[in-house]
Amino acid sequence: MSENVDRSEPEAGAPPASPAGTPADAADAARLVAFGLQPKLLPARDQEYADLLRRYREDPAFARLADAVATGLGLVVLEVSPRAGMAVTAAEDSVFAVRMGDYARRTAADSGDRFLHGLAHLAVAAMAFPRPEDLADDGYIGRVTVNGVDAFVRQACRRLEERAAEEGENTDPATDAPGLEAAWRIWVRRSATGATKDARRLAGSTTGIVGKAVAFLTDSGFLQRTGDDNGGTYRTTARYQLQVRDMAGSAAMAELLDLGVVPVTDGTPTLLPAEDTDDLELVADAGLPFHSA
Repeated sequence: MSENVDRSEPEAGAPPASPAGTPADAADAARLVAFGLQPKLLPARDQEYADLLRRYREDPAFARLADAVATGLGLVVLEVSPRAGMAVTAAEDSVFAVRMGDYARRTAADSGDRFLHGLAHLAVAAMAFPRPEDLADDGYIGRVTVNGVDAFVRQACRRLEERAAEEGENTDPATDAPGLEAAWRIWVRRSATGATKDARRLAGSTTGIVGKAVAFLTDSGFLQRTGDDNGGTYRTTARYQLQVRDMAGSAAMAELLDLGVVPVTDGTPTLLPAEDTDDLELVADAGLPFHSA
């Protein structure tokens, strides 16, 4: 007489059943992550994206699966919401990571310009969200202009130069070692516009560098262009707020803000008298939303 065996019970020593979903669930989770990698796409403009986003928020098992897919791709999920969609950023070791060195090499011929591109991105972030409460407020929209960012950096440079002079520091470093120059010293010596005969900005001018930065941020879904005044006007997106919020603890960002930026609403820069702080030292690869090389 044969003995009935309950096949529903796991055998001794067998691993517990996996909570993972079906292959179709995995495909949907990957599809959601793929939507998140399209920075300009908003859930309100794509029904499938909106449906997957709703499923993520209502189905914990599916959310864990999507998070796992993102982690496997070297992505960090910043937020999943109707306003931002599935907002992700690349971890340092991710194939999707953008590095300041790679970015600068596409736009500059010498190492000194890498400082300038990094400083431009830091300045855009600092002007867009000058106060901690701006970053904390999901409804806050920052506004910047190309000329405003350049003017802000130049004001900051003057403040740093005054501080160096007061403390008796050498403000004229060796000409045979330009890589040792501080970023602010390079910036103030660079032409602001350097327009060509047909009134186009030179790529190597400081407004040209800022223009490259905001164009990159716009292509990445972080900024939206709103007009042509003052070299170009831009407003921030939810994704950019999340990105800056994630990177706000960086030393370079904090030191730039310590110079005393006041709230801005129209892209116009203003500086308050700054309290005595440590000197600003920007590394070559500093910048948002980049990783150092």
